[in-house]
Amino acid sequence: MSEPIVYAGTWRAVMAAAGRRCQCRGECGNPHKKGEGRCPKEHDRYASKHRAPVRLIAAPADPTVTGLAAAALSRGELLAWCPECHDGARRAANRQSRNQPDPEQDSLFDL
Repeated sequence: MSEPIVYAGTWRAVMAAAGRRCQCRGECGNPHKKGEGRCPKEHDRYASKHRAPVRLIAAPADPTVTGLAAAALSRGELLAWCPECHDGARRAANRQSRNQPDPEQDSLFDL
């Protein structure tokens, strides 16, 4: 079983809570029909015969949280993510935030 070198205790707790399976439920844009709505990828298992084993990461449930803020989160605020779902969820969240109007500019044209 492969594990990260740092924060192994936190990683193990997140993986145990997730059953060592990616916890994405479509946030990445994929409906995960084969996994009944949840990503079917499991840690250290092969996603296909032509790819390396999947290495899950413990990352924030909110994919927009980055850097120091993510390091300060508790175990309850982390989910198990496969790299593909985590990247897809982050892209989807960034795309959604770009499409939201900036609340500070609501009064820009008020007279």
